[in-house]
This record gives sequence, structure tokens and C-alpha cells, in this order.
Amino acid sequence: MKIDKTLDKAVLYCYRELYANANPPASFDELLMNSTVNEKGNREIPHMKYEIEEAIFHEIIEDTMNIYKIKHKILKNNFVSTILDWYVPKIKYTRL
Repeated sequence: MKIDKTLDKAVLYCYRELYANANPPASFDELLMNSTVNEKGNREIPHMKYEIEEAIFHEIIEDTMNIYKIKHKILKNNFVSTILDWYVPKIKYTRL
């Protein structure tokens, strides 16, 4: 299905951008290539070793949804949930 392929591409693009803008910066492709597989068959990436500013995180999410034309509310929620459920770097929240 075209929607699934678009979301898959958007997720991969988003993770690449998140890690490129994390502290320390990293290549998501290299992290994925060097990852291990756990007993459930899922890849394990040391995502907590990386941190990203909250504002940058939201900007990358929004930019990715615009680039890949993810506009429907359900698709947006699905996209954000997928990002948050897997390999997202630790988010450094800004206090007001």
C-alpha cells in the first residue's frame, strides 16, 4: 500500500534527522547496521546515549510530516507514535 511505504520512508528519514541533530550526532544508518537483535527479534539501538533538544525534535517531526505530506490526523498520530515507540534519542525538555 502506498501509505505504508510513505510512512516507512518518513520514519527512516525522521530518525536520520533526529540522530544527525542529537548530542552527540550520529548516523542512524550506522547505529542500525551495528545494532543487536534481542530475543523478541527487535533491533536494539543505544538511543539513551543520545539527546535532542525538545524544540529541535518537534521541528524535525513537523518538517518530516510536511515533506512526506502526512496531513490526516490519524496518520500524523500514527507517525508520531511510531517515532516515540522505537529509537528516538532522549528528549531534553525545556523548562518554562
